[in-house]
Amino acid sequence: MDLMPRRFFDDMFDDFLTTRKEQHMKCDIYEKGGDYHIEMDIPGFTKDEISVETKDGYLTIAAEKKEEKNDEDKEKNYIRRERTYGKYERTFYLGDLDEDNISASFENGMLKLTVPKKEVQDTKKVIEIK
Repeated sequence: MDLMPRRFFDDMFDDFLTTRKEQHMKCDIYEKGGDYHIEMDIPGFTKDEISVETKDGYLTIAAEKKEEKNDEDKEKNYIRRERTYGKYERTFYLGDLDEDNISASFENGMLKLTVPKKEVQDTKKVIEIK
């Protein structure tokens, strides 16, 4: 059982190389009870605007907010407009994960994921020398 994902050191300098969009999706990842746990802040989004996908050991979390324009906006004379719209995405390599048993919840702007690891099967085979 690996305690750290195989690509742990690839992520060492994430904060240094973080793009502005990634700064909106801060998270904590920890291991407990043989599972990975991810807690990610995604304020200002609803659960319908968030997607979680897995592929080849990678877990991708995306949140997208589309700008809504209506007739009421035409009457507004904005002095300052800071709320942004767009797509935010983070991808993590977690290795052998049990994709069928991932659980997720979203409450008060925080996404919580529990990602079980696959049982590691010993594939070692001893070859008899004759």
